[in-house]
Amino acid sequence: MATEDFQPLNAAMKELGEPNLSHSQDNICHAQMNFEDTSHIFTVFSAMNEMRKIGQLCDITLEVSGLKIQAHKIVLAANSSYFNAMFNNEMLEKNLPSITMSEIDFNALKLLIDYIYTGRLTITESNVLNLLPASSLLQLIVVREVCCQFLQNQLHPSNCLGIQKFADAHCCHELQDFSLKYALQNFYEVSLTEEFHSLSYEGLTRLISDDHLNVIDEETVYEATIRWIKFDLKSREQYFPLLLGHIRLPLIERIFLINKILDEPLIKQNSQAKDLVIEAMKYHLSFEDRKENHPRTAHRKPNGLNDFIFVVGGGSLFTTHNECEIFDPRDDIWIELASTNQRRSRAGVTAWNRHIFAVGGYNGSKTLSSAESFNPLTNQWSDIKAMGSKRSCHGIAELYNAIYAVGGYDGVNCLSSAERYDPLIGAWFSVQSLEIKRRYTRVLSLNGSLYVVGGFDGANHLSSVERYDPREGKWIAVAPMLCRRSSFGAAILDNKIYAIGGNDGTLCMANSERYDPVKNAWENIASLQNRRSTHELVAMNGQLYALGGNDGSNSLNSVESYLPTTNRWINGSSMNLRRSGLGSVVLECNDLRQHLNSSTSPWFDDKSEHSSSTYKSIETNNNKSISE
Repeated sequence: MATEDFQPLNAAMKELGEPNLSHSQDNICHAQMNFEDTSHIFTVFSAMNEMRKIGQLCDITLEVSGLKIQAHKIVLAANSSYFNAMFNNEMLEKNLPSITMSEIDFNALKLLIDYIYTGRLTITESNVLNLLPASSLLQLIVVREVCCQFLQNQLHPSNCLGIQKFADAHCCHELQDFSLKYALQNFYEVSLTEEFHSLSYEGLTRLISDDHLNVIDEETVYEATIRWIKFDLKSREQYFPLLLGHIRLPLIERIFLINKILDEPLIKQNSQAKDLVIEAMKYHLSFEDRKENHPRTAHRKPNGLNDFIFVVGGGSLFTTHNECEIFDPRDDIWIELASTNQRRSRAGVTAWNRHIFAVGGYNGSKTLSSAESFNPLTNQWSDIKAMGSKRSCHGIAELYNAIYAVGGYDGVNCLSSAERYDPLIGAWFSVQSLEIKRRYTRVLSLNGSLYVVGGFDGANHLSSVERYDPREGKWIAVAPMLCRRSSFGAAILDNKIYAIGGNDGTLCMANSERYDPVKNAWENIASLQNRRSTHELVAMNGQLYALGGNDGSNSLNSVESYLPTTNRWINGSSMNLRRSGLGSVVLECNDLRQHLNSSTSPWFDDKSEHSSSTYKSIETNNNKSISE
């Protein structure tokens, strides 16, 4: 339309005059309106993408193996630092109409060009291994990060080693570290895969030498190493003594050492390997000389473990329990777990090497000498060697890789005798007897010594305390409690011994006290909310938990917790069963609830659903889309 066509309109506007939009008296216009079309960028890029598809105004062609993609330089440069440098610096490709790219997959490039124009990308198991290096080349950081996240989400025992190797090759350090941690955390399952058999010597060394390797015992590490060597015996046999040095042979049970390791031809043929086995045997034989500061005698410390309270047995009314349960403080919930093989009340319960031990007790008709151990990863109890004496109402504690059962009642007499169980040997040994016979007592391990506290000698309720150093082999008296106590709860928290509730011979008590070994003195602390005897006390996450017991009239399922900084007891979530004479211990576990929900062993044994190939093991229906 020509300019003169507007003249009638302009004339009309002059006749009408311009409208006054200001409300102010000085007739100064302050009004304004900001407008933003939120769909504008999408609309423009959509139009540009359609133009790209038909080759309209395209000024660059990307070619890979004879296949071509047309695009606009300005769009590529605005989205990719790689293309920005190519088109804006004095590079050969700056003015070329076509560029040949050799170190990139065509389909990956096509997807990334589509992403540059649309902000949308679908990542799948079939394209991620090409998309990640391509996004690295083009410096599309967001895509690279999402590809790494996708691979991280697909981690499985059958592919984690391959993903770790892939991440290492492409400098994806976070993915590499996460894959390594996954392999360490799931070592047993990983050791059964084809990828494990193809692992390099350096890769295997990195796993089995790690202090955070998550295994229930060193037998698992040994058997995995033997499988790896025998997969290619001719080329790998040379590494055997070096690998064996990373296995903590002294922590392997003697029966396994004798029946499995000593008969292994690889051991018999290698003097260096024999020396390592002899070192382990000496460790077993010389209990008093055991050193915990040697790398091969220190228990591994896996990452990702959480504390759980385990409760074992006990009784209520005329029932003796074999039911067990755990408390998960993260969800504030009690969960049932496998029952003990025998009903046990007034048993000794403690932990060693991520196993729980229930020793002695009373089954409702007789005092027991039998014992059993619990593996939380299989949710199973297994019988172990029985004690030399029947004991109930005894104290129990772990010290220097041994379990001590002290005092108690044999069904006839109150006991002063004590014995030690060596889990590595699978045998009980007598140790020095107490100065005073005691039942309904507590034994605690603190700073390399055992403390036996309070109890009942058959005639009197006791306040006395004895300390035992296994290196000295004798019990000595230390400061007595402020109050006579038997059937009380005791635990260690912040290097102090807490004695809570119990019975003084006249009544069930709520008062409490704690012992400072540095000052060799006891002091009173806040009393329980409810009177309790024959209860349990455990320490977890900086707090004490008083569990169950009897209030003088009834068995209890209630729980109280104590925080030293507030010196106050508060009510917690109750157990599922009323229990007095129960046993309890805190144990670090990994993915425990997942294992307990499984009806079979948690170990990975399903090879049908997961290929050993890194390329095929990622689940095909787990795709991921990203959009800007």
